[in-house]
Amino acid sequence: MSERVLIAGCGNVGNALATRLLAEGCEVWGVRRNISALAEGIQPWRVDLTDPASLRSPPTPFDYVFYTASADRRDESSYRAIYVDGLRDLLQTLEAAGSPLKRVFFTSSTAVYGQQSGEWVDEQSATEPARFNGHILLEAEAIVRASGSGVVVRLSGIYGPGRTRLIEKVWNEEAEATQSWTNRIHVEDCGAVLYHLMRIEAPADVYIGSDDEPTTTAETVTWMSKQLGVATPAAVAATRANKRCHNTLLRSTGYRFIYSSFREGYTPIIEDFLRNRP
Repeated sequence: MSERVLIAGCGNVGNALATRLLAEGCEVWGVRRNISALAEGIQPWRVDLTDPASLRSPPTPFDYVFYTASADRRDESSYRAIYVDGLRDLLQTLEAAGSPLKRVFFTSSTAVYGQQSGEWVDEQSATEPARFNGHILLEAEAIVRASGSGVVVRLSGIYGPGRTRLIEKVWNEEAEATQSWTNRIHVEDCGAVLYHLMRIEAPADVYIGSDDEPTTTAETVTWMSKQLGVATPAAVAATRANKRCHNTLLRSTGYRFIYSSFREGYTPIIEDFLRNRP
């Protein structure tokens, strides 16, 4: 019998994961309010994860769950509704239905780290976030760990096709070149990382998912300006100080990034932007 996988909050990351699972013959179900956005081949389970009343009996017993949902708005109540309440309600529903879960994966964020002086962080670093989002994500991580078979993947800034906000700012000469550190991961690597960890016999309980090269905003936007053929953004004082994310633990499992830095990942996006700009 093929493995039965549920991807809850199946957006861009979930679709990227599903593509790999479907190619391997897995039975993949996707939870969304708008099931028309599911990739081809994913079986739909229409659920509003912020509405417990919409969580009825699962369509089938599941072997694996990936909780890849994201909040609709950046406020505390929205974050709590999706990351804490929605996650807890879903796991309780699956447990009550007797799903034989081998493993539960949760996509958290490097926002759980509060370091502000350009420090390197890894899975053992202190998690003392400065904002509500990091605190709520830590609550969600605790729920996943309490499941007894949970794996948390702390993703850094996700980018990929269709996400052109930074490119547009550089193009419109609105970007600023600061020395703030940034960390990124391409959406295709997000899906590939989750798939890779699913196939590991005994994964760790926490991984950082971030590419091989943290960069300053200045380095990123200066490179982009050259690719776009526009003026280099003006250098300004750092508006914030960030951390740099180690991916050593993830790489020790044998994972190799499809897009090891922002240059490889953004090049085709910029080429597409230039082809299709007004």
